[in-house]
Amino acid sequence: MSTPSLNPSRRAALGMLGAAVMAPTSAFAGAVDSLSGRAFGTGWRVLVPSGARLDPLRPEIEALFATIDRQFSPWRSDSEISRFNADPAGDHVAGADLAHVAGAALDIARRTEGAFDPTVGPVVARRGFGPILDGAAPDWRGLSVGGRTLTRASADLTLDLCGIAKGWALDRAAALLRGQGAQDFLFEVGGEFVASGVHPEGRDWRVAVEAPASLDPVLTSLRLLPGQAVATSGTRAQSYDLNGRLYSHIIAPAAQGATFAAHRSVTVIAADAMTADGWATALCAAGHEAGPDLATTHGIAALFQIDDGGARRVITTGGLADLIL
Repeated sequence: MSTPSLNPSRRAALGMLGAAVMAPTSAFAGAVDSLSGRAFGTGWRVLVPSGARLDPLRPEIEALFATIDRQFSPWRSDSEISRFNADPAGDHVAGADLAHVAGAALDIARRTEGAFDPTVGPVVARRGFGPILDGAAPDWRGLSVGGRTLTRASADLTLDLCGIAKGWALDRAAALLRGQGAQDFLFEVGGEFVASGVHPEGRDWRVAVEAPASLDPVLTSLRLLPGQAVATSGTRAQSYDLNGRLYSHIIAPAAQGATFAAHRSVTVIAADAMTADGWATALCAAGHEAGPDLATTHGIAALFQIDDGGARRVITTGGLADLIL
């Protein structure tokens, strides 16, 4: 979602946060064409087989992202989510998109017992990573969604969907391309990817996951099956060290503090980018001990990179090991 250039949101520029990083395009020389742009304080890019005509789709892609920004950006006072946060407590009729994404966020909050918490915006802001400066302590149970009705228990409870909305935007963009007849492409928004079809060489699309900042920059390469999406949350760039303690843009809601133990990242592969995005956020916030247990319990395909006394320790769950090259 839109962010001031000098004060990025907690999900902006995700590619710098230990996120999935696309292999250099030189590896595909002569095989693919690309189209790229800016949205949500970060970049987007599409790779397609050489000869495919992407330029005519740019206006539609940019218009889609502009619409989504007006719906979900907490940095905009005129966005739908900011208007909801400014309204009194009680029931509010929301747009279908906002209600859908809020419902998905609350479902992950329920399944993770609050490791993902869409009411955590004020804590994020106090750490210097977000715009929602005023509001109550996180309490996802104070929000509910029924149809297109959003209900909150108190007026100072705020909604922040930055930990899942970018993935939903990526799903919408991929659907736009498919609706225009595109079959084989790799679409990225801020380090999150959706794969459609296959690479021009006839193989699966591939991405690389960079190690957390505290460790050697080892790359783990993954293959994405047709239709799969991947997202990573971590502490690589949007974090700071204060008196020997790492404060991150990823917040552990139960402690109302920044996650900092083990300097880790979590990569999730799912059938859609919204699910991958939300679960990557949740599992990172849950911590390097509870996170793998949650992923195993819910069958989430995840890769955890953990700083084990300076050594890189990797844990995989949910069949993700089968996708490592």
